[in-house]
Amino acid sequence: MEVDILEFKVPMDNNKTVFVWDIPPVLTQDQIYEQLYHVFSSFGPLYLLKVCPNAPLHPPGFYAIIKFYSAAHAANAQRLAHGHPLLQNSALKVKLSSKQTPHFLSGKNAPLSHARCLELANHYLGFNGWTSDIITLKELTSDEEGEDEEEDVGGARQKLRFGCIMKLSFPRYGVTTRGAAVVEETFTSTGPDVLLQRRCKLQRSVREKALVQAFSSVLLILLGNGKVMVELKQTSDQFEADETEDVLEVNEFSLSDEEEADDEDWDLTVS
Repeated sequence: MEVDILEFKVPMDNNKTVFVWDIPPVLTQDQIYEQLYHVFSSFGPLYLLKVCPNAPLHPPGFYAIIKFYSAAHAANAQRLAHGHPLLQNSALKVKLSSKQTPHFLSGKNAPLSHARCLELANHYLGFNGWTSDIITLKELTSDEEGEDEEEDVGGARQKLRFGCIMKLSFPRYGVTTRGAAVVEETFTSTGPDVLLQRRCKLQRSVREKALVQAFSSVLLILLGNGKVMVELKQTSDQFEADETEDVLEVNEFSLSDEEEADDEDWDLTVS
């Protein structure tokens, strides 16, 4: 039986990337995107679909980069779409990526964003196939961290830090895991409204970061018969069942950190 294993990480393997060549300029770039998305998303969820104009020295037209979460879905899409009329009855060249470029390697092993984790989990498991619960969400004060509070001459500089532990459960599979995160921000407060907004923003951010870390230990196992199984990876940072909210020894995240892989600048030239 064919088995495919998905991780909640940015798909960087070349066998998950499909290139579409020789797209004629009979449609606009947006129209091409819509039609390609309709075709290729039918094979499985897509992480990326990017339509680009051909290089100036090449004939007018477009090419597309399509990244699947699943290598099996990418292979199936390439096999069934190659040479078939997809856009305005034009037979297109559809090939799997033959090598990894520096663009692919730049985001290697990066976790999926919070929104992407939810999208992937909901697609394969359904909205009722998993649950998340807050175990701990608290503000980390200077006493807890063993640091002195930062003070500004005008008293306007504020530093907030929150820690969170989230529990992620898959009831139908009897699988439970945890994730934790710490976020902090130093800012200039011009009033109580600003401070309240920053607190709400940090609390939301730390919950999302903790859930992303929990998903990072999850494996979705896609079976050839269409069934899905859920397993956990054995990683060194897994939480033990008896750990409590006092244990927040996790990687710290800054609000300024963004997933570069979601906004990669694909500068590819059609050969």
